[in-house]
Amino acid sequence: MAEHHDYFLRKLRLGIELSQADRAALVGLCTPVRRVEPRTDLADEGSPRGGLILVLSGWACRYRVLANGNRQITGLLLPGDFSQPFGITPQRWSCSLMALTPATVCELSPRALRSLALAHPTIEDALWLDLYLERDLASELIVSLGRRSASERLACMLCEIYSRLKAVGLVDERSFDLPVTQADLADLLGLSAVHINRSLMDLRRRRLITWHGRRFEILRLRELLDLAQFEPVHSASLLSGTPELAHG
Repeated sequence: MAEHHDYFLRKLRLGIELSQADRAALVGLCTPVRRVEPRTDLADEGSPRGGLILVLSGWACRYRVLANGNRQITGLLLPGDFSQPFGITPQRWSCSLMALTPATVCELSPRALRSLALAHPTIEDALWLDLYLERDLASELIVSLGRRSASERLACMLCEIYSRLKAVGLVDERSFDLPVTQADLADLLGLSAVHINRSLMDLRRRRLITWHGRRFEILRLRELLDLAQFEPVHSASLLSGTPELAHG
């Protein structure tokens, strides 16, 4: 079983080689650690912000709820992800944060993290690369919501999740766990649960994916990438850890 901080370190090491001293300094910030139950809110929109929340294991999400009760998930947080990217931290949460699965999290002081980055230039480079990755993921979601069809949105999301999980060692060949509901996927991709179900069936009918319970397998990666119009160049910092995406 991976240590609490392993996925975090693997993610930061995608484009930067961290020294043993760098890794030890980062691990020192990952305390105290706490376990949270699924569907637990970790932060509420508009509430005063404490520290940066780091997801060490499990899945979480950022989301907004409109006055009419509709929810939009604005980002999935996978093992190794910050609640917000490195940089200036606003005084209040601009969105809510919720654990989607059982999760292990810790809270880091933004000031302590900035001080660590100043003392360790390699860590600073890794954190800025992580911010660029967050920007790329947000941009890709905007493209999906604005221009991709339902099946293309789902294909793109599966390619993204596959690459993010593979980068931190959570993929077995081309299969991985997708421990979220169809309602969660609908709220992420701006679709109805019915559209999600139809799109899943469409991808399975095309023999691009299959699944058993919440275990998904990509059968033909190149074709799935083509359908999604998912280009590795748009997430270069992420895909440096998954070179086969460039070739299928």
